[in-house]
Amino acid sequence: MDAPAQRVVNPWIVAIAVMFATFMEVLDTTVVNVSLPHIAGNLSATIDESTWVLTSYLVANAIVLPLTGWLASYFGRKRLLMTSVAGFTLSSLLCGLAPNLELLVLFRLLQGFTGGAMQPLSQAVLLEAFPPAERGKAMGFWGLGIVVAPILGPVLGGWLTDTYSWRWVFYINLPVGLASLVMSYLFIFDPPYLRRETTRIDYWGIGLLALWVGTLQLALDLGQQRDWFSSPLITTLVVLSGGGLIAFLAREWLAKEPVIDLRVFKIRSYATGVFLMTTLGFVLYGSLVLLPIMLQTLLGYPSLQAGIAMAPRGMGSLIGMPVVGMIVGKVDARKMVALGLAVGAGTLFWLGQLNLNAGYWDIFFPQFVQGIGLSLIFVPLTTIAMDPIPRERMGNATSLFSLMRNLGGSIGIAVTGTLLTRKQHAFGQVLGEHVTPYSETARTTFEALRNGFMASGTDVVTATQKAYASMAGLIQRQAAMVSFVEVFRLLGVVFLLMLPLVLLMRRPSGGQGAAGAAH
Repeated sequence: MDAPAQRVVNPWIVAIAVMFATFMEVLDTTVVNVSLPHIAGNLSATIDESTWVLTSYLVANAIVLPLTGWLASYFGRKRLLMTSVAGFTLSSLLCGLAPNLELLVLFRLLQGFTGGAMQPLSQAVLLEAFPPAERGKAMGFWGLGIVVAPILGPVLGGWLTDTYSWRWVFYINLPVGLASLVMSYLFIFDPPYLRRETTRIDYWGIGLLALWVGTLQLALDLGQQRDWFSSPLITTLVVLSGGGLIAFLAREWLAKEPVIDLRVFKIRSYATGVFLMTTLGFVLYGSLVLLPIMLQTLLGYPSLQAGIAMAPRGMGSLIGMPVVGMIVGKVDARKMVALGLAVGAGTLFWLGQLNLNAGYWDIFFPQFVQGIGLSLIFVPLTTIAMDPIPRERMGNATSLFSLMRNLGGSIGIAVTGTLLTRKQHAFGQVLGEHVTPYSETARTTFEALRNGFMASGTDVVTATQKAYASMAGLIQRQAAMVSFVEVFRLLGVVFLLMLPLVLLMRRPSGGQGAAGAAH
């Protein structure tokens, strides 16, 4: 389609078309989480077996993400986007209809493969539809889907599962996918410079990419439940991933026509931006997993209420993203990123002050401010990183950008989960050492518990046993709470350590690179 036809389309119509696709795909990374017990029960599987519903999607998604730039130039961007949306919508229907766990995992694998290209493709289409001066607004709009969707996922998933059934978690994609497909067909066109430059396919590059990304994602997803390197499976996966990565880097660096052009990392602002975005994914997804666990296991929130209690971060982003998008071209974007990192660190230290008596508003305000802080990082950071990239290489650049954000999230979830378990065990031992017959506080607490059980009609022996069990439970709850706040503080330190890296980035010129993420 020629360029003039493309210019007459209102960019906000294009924005809505691609946002449908992006929001739907990112939402599916978290919307299924709260439905796993229902899926396991309905399909006669264990909870551990049902986690493959999550793992299969994430692995397939991670493999396709970095290939998006090459696929778009080989097959055409509009064709690839429409194929992805159609495949994602169809596989969502199949997931909802799946009669057993094996077929559900297979259809989730298909859903991950077809959905993997949608993030970088939608980013590319969106930013190209807007003139350079308005691309900050476009990035703010796109960022809403990336940041808000994972937070909304558990809430929507819990409500659909409780109100209807777990199958509606997948059926909800059908109207959204069809709307995106129709709008993409009517309003999205390939730019004239996007053309196939070669008919050769780098099969070795694709194979090695699938090997190292797939095995790494599997290791991260299964590591905690298999106790990491004490499991031969996890050790094998990590070795395969490391060897695959080394072979992949060597292949792509030496190949004349690589499937992924790694030379883009020679650009300092882009390389630094990718590292910072990986860190943002690490902290965002790591803390996103910690909070609902803490709310449900320690503060007694039901799953749906825990999801709703996570909403303030999305509210902050909902307000912050459009505002930041409007001012990003008028203020030095590097200062905004630095401010966002400082705000994000502050809110994590704020969450690090919580205790077992925390109320709803103690959780609301730090999350809300954190949502604004994430807006200050996400929009300007993408603008800075993509600014120096020539538009012919943008497809490759945005694919790597999305891959590293997602891998950062997977690493964050794995690391925070492991830290939480290890710290809880360590703090439980430390606190337990202070509960002795020689401690007046311990004796007083024990006597109060035993007397309480005896007052309810329990005999002395049983009351004593119950009092000991209650004391052990109190110690474990306190140990768990201390572990949560320690991990929150560590995530805050990670943000502070990233601040000096902002100095390595150049201020966006607003010229060629303002093409943001055009393919």
